[in-house]
Amino acid sequence: MSESDQQAPVFSIQRVYLKDLSLEQPNAPSIFTVQDAPEIDIKLGLGAEHVVPGIMEITVTATITAKVQDKTLYLVEGKQAAIFEIRNIPEEHLDPIVGIQCPQIIYPYLRSNIADIIQKAGFPPLHLAEINFQSMYEQQRAQAASATTQ
Repeated sequence: MSESDQQAPVFSIQRVYLKDLSLEQPNAPSIFTVQDAPEIDIKLGLGAEHVVPGIMEITVTATITAKVQDKTLYLVEGKQAAIFEIRNIPEEHLDPIVGIQCPQIIYPYLRSNIADIIQKAGFPPLHLAEINFQSMYEQQRAQAASATTQ
């Protein structure tokens, strides 16, 4: 392998997998008799961890709580992960890859798993909305910049 091959940028998916998935229905079976539409609260989170040099695990987590009045229909938390090989990428490009490109690849898998588990729990599937990770990344950067200037 030549020196130029060793320095070429590398960005590849090694594996996509479901890292964690939990479902709670604390008020079942009585909650199935309620006819009101539930309030749905969705929280998303991103994570990144170096596994070994050049290999990162990126995670996208969704926590969904569905309630009617003060009773919880269900609480679902899913964490979808992927291992990426990321080498020889200039530092200024690494954050956008980790914060935008990787989550865009992982998120559709999470959406599908969340919809499936909610449907298997006896409820209509919940289809999480598409997310503009570019916009989310830019908002987080702007918030971090304003926090450091205060």
